[in-house]
Amino acid sequence: MSDYKVEMINDGMQEFYVDFHGPRDSPYLGGVWRIRVELPDAYPYKSPSIGFVNKIYHPNVDEMSGSVCLDVINQTWSPMFDLVNVFEVFLPQLLLYPNPSDPLNGEAAALMMRDRAAYEQRVKDVRNGVVMDLRRDGGNGVVELFNGVEASLCTPLSSYPLAVLGNSDGSS
Repeated sequence: MSDYKVEMINDGMQEFYVDFHGPRDSPYLGGVWRIRVELPDAYPYKSPSIGFVNKIYHPNVDEMSGSVCLDVINQTWSPMFDLVNVFEVFLPQLLLYPNPSDPLNGEAAALMMRDRAAYEQRVKDVRNGVVMDLRRDGGNGVVELFNGVEASLCTPLSSYPLAVLGNSDGSS
């Protein structure tokens, strides 16, 4: 895991964040996602809990919680697997080959099946932090960005500081 930025949570060794880069040959290329990892007491005999902290648009990732629908982590985990498998094989495969027939995000699954090009553009827009949650627009032209900062519909996103659009440390 030496190629990954890892940040420990609290003082223990069982909870931490890993910065995960989107795989090549995918619309996720260029994106960096913070993954929260929780290791159970019975690890490696019991699977780790894996979840996306920042927003990702994917049929098999819950849009609200960031939880991942991935059989190898949730159901068929083996003590032969380790965290290197998770970050170098399982998560890249999930992003490269979404399964819209078993979605946690029904909207992403439906768009992917209906219009692959529009789905990939939406992935890139979310990856780049340029999509606002229009469902929060109360008809007054104000919408809420991902982390709760309000913006006018006519305000260009480039006028906001990077901390609003990306991670809290100012990176995107």
